[in-house]
Amino acid sequence: MDGEQIGIVSYVEARQRAADVKLDLVLVADKSTPPVCRVMDFGKLVFEQKKNLKAQRKTSVTQKLKEIQFHANIDTHDYQVKLNRGIDFLEKGYKLKVVLSFRGREMQHQEIGFQLIAKVIEDLKEIGTTEDQPKLNGRMIVIHFTPVRTGKSKTKSQTYTGEVDESALLTEVEFDEEGQLVEVDDELKEN
Repeated sequence: MDGEQIGIVSYVEARQRAADVKLDLVLVADKSTPPVCRVMDFGKLVFEQKKNLKAQRKTSVTQKLKEIQFHANIDTHDYQVKLNRGIDFLEKGYKLKVVLSFRGREMQHQEIGFQLIAKVIEDLKEIGTTEDQPKLNGRMIVIHFTPVRTGKSKTKSQTYTGEVDESALLTEVEFDEEGQLVEVDDELKEN
């Protein structure tokens, strides 16, 4: 009974063989014809399966998602604080979800929101890559970032501390077919 195959036997005979050696008759493959059974200790099988499952959970990495929220009329200091928080999340290896919410009549000026999202994409391009295009979903623009693995982890002193260029927030921004950022000057657009 050390793993050798017995062949096709009746259910009663298989049960008798398992009882003779004080083990259990375990159904291994019920979909096959005839069904395949094994004489073994069922408690030990369950223990081994739980142990393997626990080991798999230890080695698997769960990707956590963090979120930062903006509004269309955000102040430059608030923008910097939230951007630094997003950079911190990406440096720690979290995925980042950036949400820009419109309130009230802000929905009439969606271009301001898309300009702000383009500024966020530009500021985070060294630390994270975008998974998709910014999408307008109801009253929100949503975009996801994944961290860029560079081999070295950055220290906290290397986070973004620059000023926000307000003129960049007022330019028109478009995306091409590949998802690349394309700026359009207002003077060129009028011609």
